[in-house]
Amino acid sequence: MHSANAKNAGFGNLWLIILIIASSLLGACQFPAELSALGANSPAPTSTAESNWRRIAYGLSWRSLTPNGDELAQIIAVRINPERYRFRAVYRPGAPLSLAAWRELKPTASLIINANFFDRARRALGLVVSDGRAFGSPYKDRGGTFLVKDDQPTFLTYRSPNAITTAGIDQAIQGFPLLIENGEPAYSSASEGERTRRTLIGRDAGGHILILVSPYLGLSLADLSAYLATSDLNLDIAFNLDGGGSTMLALPGAEIIQPSLDAVPTVLVVVPR
Repeated sequence: MHSANAKNAGFGNLWLIILIIASSLLGACQFPAELSALGANSPAPTSTAESNWRRIAYGLSWRSLTPNGDELAQIIAVRINPERYRFRAVYRPGAPLSLAAWRELKPTASLIINANFFDRARRALGLVVSDGRAFGSPYKDRGGTFLVKDDQPTFLTYRSPNAITTAGIDQAIQGFPLLIENGEPAYSSASEGERTRRTLIGRDAGGHILILVSPYLGLSLADLSAYLATSDLNLDIAFNLDGGGSTMLALPGAEIIQPSLDAVPTVLVVVPR
């Protein structure tokens, strides 16, 4: 998806048709049985306890959630211990790649997701910092920032008291809107909002970094904000990254490969320390 302006409710039904067709055609996609079985006879996951987290490796686990029993809104949640894993933003301005190509470029990655919104020239909106090199301009009136400084990941929001500067930052990505702040819903809307695929990043109260991906129809942003605040993920903060056709997820340790419909120029890569 190029930008937030491209995300309008008029395309909701079209996206659903595209996703259904794409799901049937993308034979290379790999999903665990509980993620691919969407039929009426498939049991809905009950992800309510710590035991529902499935360990991939030390410091890396995943689970699935089904908001309000709606299987098309299913969320894949990945929990990462930042003491065991590093985060890197990788940016190719004007030269986007498919998930398969990103995996070829970063074959040792434990996780790859899409990051910033981008314009028609396939250049990231907001701020990207990749290995200390900064691109774009930070948002001043919206969303959140995930950054790595002195090898430590942290989050800032547009309401943070100090302006975002790139000095000393090794990695950074940005998105909007802010969905959870201090454990509370941070986004609401008077309109019903569009349901579409989603990619989110957040942090729980224990300091784990959480990646959340809705690979099917997803929820509206307002519904997602409300749901996450009442879920047992114990989120302290979370914000929205690009979604729709840009949503991608590679989690090879769990055999979860969710290609995007569009090539993207910016990804967040997670690798073991």
